[in-house]
Order: sequence, then C-alpha cells, then structure tokens
Amino acid sequence: MATKLPTVAIIGRANAGKSSLFNRFVKSKQAIVAREAGTTRDNVLGKVSYGDHQFWLVDTAGLKDPNDEFEASIQEQITEAAEAADAILVVVDSTEYVSDEDRIVAKKALKSKKPVILLTNKVDLAGNLPIEEFRRLGIKEIIRTSAEHTQGVEETLEALAELLPAKTEREETDVIRVSLIGRPNVGKSNLFNTLAGKQQALVANIAGTTRDINRVPLKYKGQAIELLDTAGVRRQGKQEVGIEKFSVLRTLQAIEESDICFLLMDVNELNTQLDQRLAGIIDEAGKGLVVVISKWDSVMGKDAYTRDALAPKISSTFDFVPWAPLIFTSSVTGQNVSKLFDLILDIHERRTQELKTRQLNDLLQKTVASHPPAGLKNTHPKLRYMVQTDVSPPWFVIYGSNLKFLHWSYKRHLERVMREKFDFTGTAIKFSFRDEKQIKANREKVAKQTETFSSEEE
Repeated sequence: MATKLPTVAIIGRANAGKSSLFNRFVKSKQAIVAREAGTTRDNVLGKVSYGDHQFWLVDTAGLKDPNDEFEASIQEQITEAAEAADAILVVVDSTEYVSDEDRIVAKKALKSKKPVILLTNKVDLAGNLPIEEFRRLGIKEIIRTSAEHTQGVEETLEALAELLPAKTEREETDVIRVSLIGRPNVGKSNLFNTLAGKQQALVANIAGTTRDINRVPLKYKGQAIELLDTAGVRRQGKQEVGIEKFSVLRTLQAIEESDICFLLMDVNELNTQLDQRLAGIIDEAGKGLVVVISKWDSVMGKDAYTRDALAPKISSTFDFVPWAPLIFTSSVTGQNVSKLFDLILDIHERRTQELKTRQLNDLLQKTVASHPPAGLKNTHPKLRYMVQTDVSPPWFVIYGSNLKFLHWSYKRHLERVMREKFDFTGTAIKFSFRDEKQIKANREKVAKQTETFSSEEE
C-alpha cells in the first residue's frame, strides 16, 4: 500500500531564522543537501516524524538565487509553496517591526487558502516585540519560537499534527503510477510524450513550462499505467544550473505518489550530486527505481560514449542502489523506449510478490548459520524468525533479541542475501527489527500501568 506524505513549506524573508527552525524540526544539521551555485543555504528538505505523523518539510528560501530582487524571488517561492504544500509556516523576526516584505509573504500565504501558521522567531533575543505587532498580518494562529532554545517547536508540531492527516492512503487501484524524475532539461517531457504516444506535455524553454505535474493514463498488455511528468520550473532569460530551476515540492509529491520512478539523466551531463540525492529520496520512500540515460542519440558514434564504457561509471555513482536497472534511451530514435514498459510490469510484479514465511525462515536460518552477526561479550544479536508484513514495497519484520547491537553492515548483508535468493531487481525493500525482550517489557509496563489505573479508580 503506497502512501503519500503531506508537505509543509517554510516561507519568509531572509534572516528571519527559517533555516535554523528547519534544522530544529528535522533534528538534523544535515538534511538532504543540495550544493549548487546560487543556493543560499545547505538544507532544502527533510522528513519530520512526530507521533503518528510524518511529513516533508521544505525550506523554500534555499531554492532561490540570492542575487534575485526580493519581489520576484519571494513571490515565486510563495506561489510554489501555495500550490504544492499542504500547510505553510510563515516565519518573521520578532525583533523587527512588520515590513512590506512580511505583508507580501502573509498575503500570498493566506490567499492560497492553505492552513497557515505564523512563527514569530527569535523571541529569546532582547527587544522582541509584543505579539500584537504581528496580528496585523492577518494570520490567526501565531506561535512564538526560538530556534536557539527550541522554544515553540513542540507547539508548532502539535499544531501541524492537528492540520495534517496521520496517514494519507492512496486509493486502492490496479493502476501502476510511474513518475519521470530529474533535473530540468534532461528530456523528461520528450520521453513523457514518446511514452504517451502523443504531444501531451508542452516542451519549451519558457517560464512556467511544465509547472504542474502532467498526467496521462494508458494501457500496456492490459495493465493500466499512469505516467507523471515533473519537469522543473524554468525562468525566462536565465539559465542557472541545478536546483534554482528544480521544483522540489512537486518532485517530492510525485515520488510519494508513484510506485516506480524513472530517474532521468542527460548523457551529456551525468552524475551530479542532485541526481544521487534524488535516488536516495526514491530509495528511502520505498519506491521502484530505474536509472534512465536520455539523449543517447546525441552521442552515438563518439568513441568516449559507448555503453560498455559508461555503464560501470554510472553504476559506481549509484552503488547505494545497486538493484536499480540502468537503461540508455533516445526519445528521438525511440531506442529502448518500449523496453521501459516491460520494466514497469517486471518491477511491479516484484514489488507485489508475497513470500511464504517458511521460505523466509529457511533463508534466515541458513544466513545466520553461515555468517552469525557479531556483537559484544554476552550480547550477541539473535535473529529468530522473519515474516513479510507488506508489499509495495516488500516489507519484512525480523524478530529476535539484543537487536540493538545488530550492526548496519549485517543488515545490509541480510538485504543482499534476500536479493540474491528472491528477485527484487528494480525495487526498494524494507526491514524492521523487533526485539522480543523489549516487546515483552513494553507489554508488562502497559499491563502494570493499566492495573495501577484500575486500582486508583476503585
């Protein structure tokens, strides 16, 4: 069962402390990083977990060229956030009086009709203004925050938890959703048109091209498929490279909504850090992944560009997802385009396969016998049995004891063994580890609390 996580955007003028708050929310100084010319800060997006809620948090200010004039830059940020986010956090500096820039931000956010929360940041500093000063912005819910002292962070997360669904489940259908992911100008729209068999997307280097997620339903060998195209936002007259033209919010949503992602790269511009980060996001989201090298026709015949020479280099760059197939395509000549449809069906079949518990436990016992997990003295992890609990992606739960001492390298070994035995080419697979002693201790704790509560009532 695939799920789509909500998206929350942080907007506001520069120096209000958006990135510091972002780091507090994601509890990390190093979320997914895009190091590209023109980005004003490292952190762009991160996944936030709070209780039974999870959502993507996006620092929109990190996506813009700092040399842009404020008016054009901020309005584009807010438009992006308003269209694609499920809730918006507006951040202002509580030590400064409301400015025209703050008014623009608030007005645009409210006009979006999305839930908006105002965070008056830096309340720990001397000279912070009374909350009444910020009521004039028209945002009803105001939370006083200090990124420095984590003040207001819990309150903000509680407020978001009330606004966002605990779990957004996609409707059960037999449709396989496939998204085309990648940086702008790598040929996503051309491939989308070729796959769709008609000129569905407008392909042009003009502002606003492919702003929204384009969709087209089709059938292949009787299977319903929906293609999603997520080309980046281009800005007229400017040809910045990298993330400035890359629509992070829509790409995230497309990944979450998809079963399988085609990660496209232009053969003339391979292996950027951003491509690796996108592959990491797709893997973490538990989706199917195919690395698609586009525009192969543009280099055919050139000595340095042979498939046998390029494939190992590309594969080594994506060695953290060795299970992802690599395919070279051309939308101009149609090379390998039809093979993509067969890949979709193959990967979907692997994502939905259900393995018998006996098969899983036979493999687990053989693996542990031939290569037992290392541990500390008297605290060796013991892996007792394994069950499959879900499909799309295939999800396996392993029960045992002392599992907190199980090294990450052994977990990777288990995945490798699973993939060798059962074919999971093209799809992420997930593991959970449940410590039986911990489960028992938790049950006893709950039972004790219930008993105490009952005796108090009497």
